Amino acid sequence: MTIRLQDQGVQRICVIGGSRYFGKFLVERLRAAGHRVTVVNRGSTPPPAGVEHLVADRNDEAALTAALGSRVFDVVVDQVCYTPVQAAITARAFAGRTRRYVMTSTIEVYDPATAALPPVPTGTPVPEEIVDPATWQVAMDLPWHDDAYLEAHYAEGKRQAEAVFARAGGFAFAGVRSAHVLGGGAQEFTGRLAHYVERVSAGDEITVHAKALPTVFIHYQELADVLLWATTADFTGPVNACSDGPLDVHQLAAIIATQAGRKPVLRTVAADEEASPFSFDRHYAMSNTRAKALGFSFGHTGDWLPGAVAEILTTVPSPAARN
Repeated sequence: MTIRLQDQGVQRICVIGGSRYFGKFLVERLRAAGHRVTVVNRGSTPPPAGVEHLVADRNDEAALTAALGSRVFDVVVDQVCYTPVQAAITARAFAGRTRRYVMTSTIEVYDPATAALPPVPTGTPVPEEIVDPATWQVAMDLPWHDDAYLEAHYAEGKRQAEAVFARAGGFAFAGVRSAHVLGGGAQEFTGRLAHYVERVSAGDEITVHAKALPTVFIHYQELADVLLWATTADFTGPVNACSDGPLDVHQLAAIIATQAGRKPVLRTVAADEEASPFSFDRHYAMSNTRAKALGFSFGHTGDWLPGAVAEILTTVPSPAARN
């Protein structure tokens, strides 16, 4: 039976992953709030100090179950679930061990290039109901263990993982669908913002679509705050997490250019040519209306993005240094 220490406001929280970027920041926030935190990962990266550390491969159900032992939790936060197979393993492993399961998902579940989704008029923020995990079809027999297949089907893996948890029963499920995460300088392991900052600073061209459409972003600390909130909120189902203020690639480049003191060089590509990351020729910028109605207050992209750019600029050589 799940144990909850309601009298002290303390929760037992298990974070799967949680050893880098916004996951690490979440663990630190949970510890600062006084919660009892357990981190489960494969052991390649130690978690922040002051938390219990269990070493197990989440893909190995027997090993994961053995590592958990008799532990029970109020909440599980799953930072690294990418496939329905992984979701099924952890749903079984945590059955009877937790009252709430929160999965970090992604804006890419709404990408119309990756699935036949109901159309949303361009310019209308995409709501959660466009992808309903309760009705999404799950196919366990696809080659989810193949890295190349998984990379090519990242969005579908996330959709199906959500669907498995939504139907698992035994705990309340919430999926936090994150916008594109930025900030943190060298911590930002995708390198996408650094790609733009470095190219603008060097005067190198950035390839863009002829009719680039806006997308949405979130600072890594704000995403950690959303996940922290999700551990104590009582909503179920998916919720979108994005800062206010969508940006298209031209606006993104302009903000970077202001910080770098350089003019961006943009080149329009043909319809069949690959463009830079964050240049999109299809609409799937999310709405954060549901999260706001549930009580979360988002910041504005324009307030934190200049600082995120400034962090990266401190590591980028000046134009004079390149000559």
